Amino acid sequence: MSFNIAVCIKPVPDPSHYDKITIHPVNKTITREGIPTIINPVDKNAIEAALQVKEKWGGKVTVITMAPPSAEENLREALAMGADEAVLLTDRAFAGADTWATSYTLAQGLNKIGHFDLIFTGTESADGATSQVPAQLAQWLKIAHLWNVQQFKITNKEELQAQMKIENGYIEYALKLPALLAVSRECNKPRYTTIMGVMKAKKKPLITYTADDLDLNKDFIGLKGSPTQPGDIYTPELGRKGQELTGEVEEIVAQLIQKLRAAGLNLESWNACAVGRE
Repeated sequence: MSFNIAVCIKPVPDPSHYDKITIHPVNKTITREGIPTIINPVDKNAIEAALQVKEKWGGKVTVITMAPPSAEENLREALAMGADEAVLLTDRAFAGADTWATSYTLAQGLNKIGHFDLIFTGTESADGATSQVPAQLAQWLKIAHLWNVQQFKITNKEELQAQMKIENGYIEYALKLPALLAVSRECNKPRYTTIMGVMKAKKKPLITYTADDLDLNKDFIGLKGSPTQPGDIYTPELGRKGQELTGEVEEIVAQLIQKLRAAGLNLESWNACAVGRE
């Protein structure tokens, strides 16, 4: 018994370069040019989950992403972790996609590759953090899905059991395969890449598909096909207003007390002498 497994990952901006992220003034999308990317941290848990299934049951792990061409480096890292092949969906037409358009494009990419018994994702991305893509992707593919999975066990070729983490515990589910699991950080500890893994990754297949290679409705992709459209972006005024108080010391103190009370400060309950001693 073996499984055909897919893992959806997302390259996200390197946290050490967050200060360089800007918003495009016209289309209101994040400007990522020139900013290094890393694999979304919890997506590495998804890769690890897929690799553990492969090691126990056999099969193949395919990693897929929708991203600019620079994401090839991130896919090579996933291959170095142990994935068998990688697929990059890249096209200017995909740019600016919201979660709905992103999940649609990923679904069409997965359909292009073939049938999968299991699909893994992370619970959320470090940049968007909407947690919407896993469920939307499963809906496009018409398969069962669970979010925030902290533990799972495959019982046979047709079924698995999983624990979905909730605020004060977890809920146990049984799912028929094929299924999609969005795993949490508690699910496992991702393995590190090795020198041997990096060397092997260079020889593993990495396939690139553009919009023209996929069977998709181009009205459903990119910024144009996104139901969620950004509104106005503005910088709030954070300046402080200063006011000069004049007069003798007693007069200034009286004015200050009056203004503090007008601002809602309960001076009667504030022991200035006690505060000073502290």
